[in-house]
Amino acid sequence: MKTTERIIASTLMAGAIVLHGTTSSAQTESTIQSGSNESIRPFRIHVPAKELANLKRRILATKWPGKETVSDQSQGVQLETVQKLAHYWATDYDWRKVEARLNALPQFITNIDGLDIHFIHVRSKHPNALPVIITHGWPGSIIEQMKVIEPLTNPTAHGGKAEDAFDVVIPSLPGHGFSGKPTATGWDPIRIARAWIVLMKRLGYTRFVAQGGDWGDAVSEQMALLGAPELIGIHTNMPATVPDDVATALQFGTPPPSGLSADEKHAYDQLDFFYKHGVAYAQEMGNRPQTLYGIEDSPVGLAAWMLDHDASSHALIARVFDGKTEGLTRDDIIDNITLYWLTGTAVSSARLYWESKLPFFAPKKVTIPVAVSVFPDEIYAAPRSWAEKAFSNLIHYNRLPKGGHFAAWEQPEFYSTELRAAFQSLRQTASNGTAKAPTGR
Repeated sequence: MKTTERIIASTLMAGAIVLHGTTSSAQTESTIQSGSNESIRPFRIHVPAKELANLKRRILATKWPGKETVSDQSQGVQLETVQKLAHYWATDYDWRKVEARLNALPQFITNIDGLDIHFIHVRSKHPNALPVIITHGWPGSIIEQMKVIEPLTNPTAHGGKAEDAFDVVIPSLPGHGFSGKPTATGWDPIRIARAWIVLMKRLGYTRFVAQGGDWGDAVSEQMALLGAPELIGIHTNMPATVPDDVATALQFGTPPPSGLSADEKHAYDQLDFFYKHGVAYAQEMGNRPQTLYGIEDSPVGLAAWMLDHDASSHALIARVFDGKTEGLTRDDIIDNITLYWLTGTAVSSARLYWESKLPFFAPKKVTIPVAVSVFPDEIYAAPRSWAEKAFSNLIHYNRLPKGGHFAAWEQPEFYSTELRAAFQSLRQTASNGTAKAPTGR
């Protein structure tokens, strides 16, 4: 695969936590329910106070570079933004708040294919809830989806109907968050997809759907391609739909294909900007992830690296630290960064870019039912025409008025409403999907 193709293939998508034998500086609590490594073990988080004190000390000891020589973000994350973030992180931020919210959720660990997988599993109180497995991406985590758990599992309290309910499973990707860190190669999106199917079947689900954006899309589409009969449909907020002629023009810098519609030209321009100005992080992680020692050692270095993901998200976060009200809060942003820091997963998460050989935005010939929700500030807003060509069984397509790359995190109401609509036609098929009682509510 050529270098540019490798970058495009890997373009999107948690050191130190004790996870049953892995090295860590934070502590967890888990009880093994049986002697089998396939057991499902309850999981709780407790970060020692000394680790939080060490984090604060490191933030305050940051060696700052000089200010950028331009007035915009063209040289990267601006010094003022990161200094505001660091000040709040070291003086006002309280990790214990998000730790308590996480521990209020049913969390578990199970071993799949030799690796411990962490996941949240919340069952709806409503009968015949549709099971969904939701996969985060990079630089996201399970923090991304916390706001949508309640609207999805308890729709009657959030403008929906009882028949809209979901059972929600949210795993941490291998090498991310509280899941184990692979010690050998091979954990690419295809292997993760296999593991997710095993997970859902281990939970007792005989019919389920999958959702994801970023790496979550790559994993969900690969789940579809594996042909597991239990998977009856997928939903994506960042689909792989870019036609070959468009991808070729982007790769070689030639003019866009003639005859593009307004939506197609807009998507082309978004991708062109991203490949020219926003893909550097994916280049480094896709080629030399182990070189990123600095972001494993410096919390501020890690924060800046994670903020510089895509232009719209970067601009939104900068506005948040300027005091503006946005879809995210300062705590939202720092919760996610702190999770990466405390789990020591800056480098282990980066390796997923190195592992994946998939052309990220290229259609994969998914034939099972697919639903697509398009948020305008995503890396590219997939046109309906491209989605219809990419997915032969497109059951839902909708363009939302607001939101970007971290859809569930930024716009949980839109996201939850979209999932209800997306899978409405599949619910009767899934009415016999049930879960084992010990792992949910």
